[in-house]
Amino acid sequence: MAFLPFADAASHELPLGRLLRLSMFQVSVGMAMVLLSGTLNRVMVVELGTPTWVVALLIAVPLLVAPFRALIGHRSDRHISALGWRRVPYIWFGTLMQFGGLAIMPFALLHLSRPENFAIGMVAAAVAFLLTGTGFHVTQTAGLALATDLAPENKRPRAVALLYVMLLVGMMLSAFVIGGLLIEFSPTRLVQVIQAAAVLTMVLNLMALWKQEARAPDRTKADPDAPSFGELWNGFVRDGRNARLLIAIGIGAAAFAMQDALLEPFGGEILGLSVGATTALTGAWAFGALVGFMLSGRSLSRGGDPLRIAGLGLVTGVNAFLLVVFAPAFASPTMLYIGAGLIGLGLGLFSVGTLIEAMNLAKSETAGLALGAWGAVQATCAGAGIAFGGVLRDVIAAFAVNTDPAASTMIIGATRATGYTSVYLIEIVLLLAALAVIGPLVGHARRNSNETGESADQPFGLREFPT
Repeated sequence: MAFLPFADAASHELPLGRLLRLSMFQVSVGMAMVLLSGTLNRVMVVELGTPTWVVALLIAVPLLVAPFRALIGHRSDRHISALGWRRVPYIWFGTLMQFGGLAIMPFALLHLSRPENFAIGMVAAAVAFLLTGTGFHVTQTAGLALATDLAPENKRPRAVALLYVMLLVGMMLSAFVIGGLLIEFSPTRLVQVIQAAAVLTMVLNLMALWKQEARAPDRTKADPDAPSFGELWNGFVRDGRNARLLIAIGIGAAAFAMQDALLEPFGGEILGLSVGATTALTGAWAFGALVGFMLSGRSLSRGGDPLRIAGLGLVTGVNAFLLVVFAPAFASPTMLYIGAGLIGLGLGLFSVGTLIEAMNLAKSETAGLALGAWGAVQATCAGAGIAFGGVLRDVIAAFAVNTDPAASTMIIGATRATGYTSVYLIEIVLLLAALAVIGPLVGHARRNSNETGESADQPFGLREFPT
């Protein structure tokens, strides 16, 4: 239990059973994330023959909503409801959008696989991905905010930490279950699996929402003295030191995310893995991220520097991508699975470290906004990385195959793996760049606390963790 910073998350106000029931919305979000960024990209590329650049752009569509997460959280804070609810309306409508997107998605994908219906399929798939992504962004933002409302202040970080762990557990379980169901792939089976996920989303979120938020009469009218979103945002961005941290977060997030649309197709196309086997790569990634979270919690509880943890995550990512790059040369699926797990481990360390640093930088009146900015930068740059990685893979692969043999050898080698490995090498360069940006910030908070006489230690938790 020493590895679990959320072991004592339960309280009299929020018993463990109620907290675990609330965490069900995170399981549904994890399931949607596995479908969108894991299983479906492999199915579209390998089984349905969809161009990789189309798949990458579709996966990036939900992240268009990510920059607005801070605004969504702020709006739920100030929501005026005749019923006296703040979070429930956002969770409910987010659930409806998530359900609707998943319900129409398989039919959109089947149209996308037919050349005569490609335009219709493209539009329908974009709508389905956007609805699903918007739904889980809204649901997760409001759901985590509800958890902070329900938990007492001294238990709040640990309660939200438990919700994040449930997200990773949901991703792992979904990856293995969906992968098992799709071992024998057919269009009918694809429709059944995705629509079952839509129904399960509705069931889990209703379970999570039931009798959680109490109605409050003071939420039926606006507070004229409440600061606006613009005022809070301006106060946050005036702190110039935040820029370097946000740049490091953006570079690191893009570096880790460029492989999101490529790892499962890479395993299927280059190493010949089945749909179930490649979906297990997402499970290995989620397991690595969970381990990274727990190791981060252990280090932080002992007074570790958050940015040193983030830097360790970047170094871990470099080694992970090297394993992935060399897996085809050794024809080793084992190396690919280990690499996927280490990618998750590195991302977990990097994400937790930078998030805790954002918490340390924030003033009390802008803490939520600072974490929202963290989530917005992280998710937006991740989306850009996903889209750029898919396009780059197609361009490099086409050039390597079509050019003359001598030039092909000079590039990397005209093989099917060329496009994939080129993207992985670029990710290694970006991770090294993020290390260079984040380096001067290491130890800054500790030096400041020593100068002011304040303790740098604080309870560990992932308050309002975005993704």
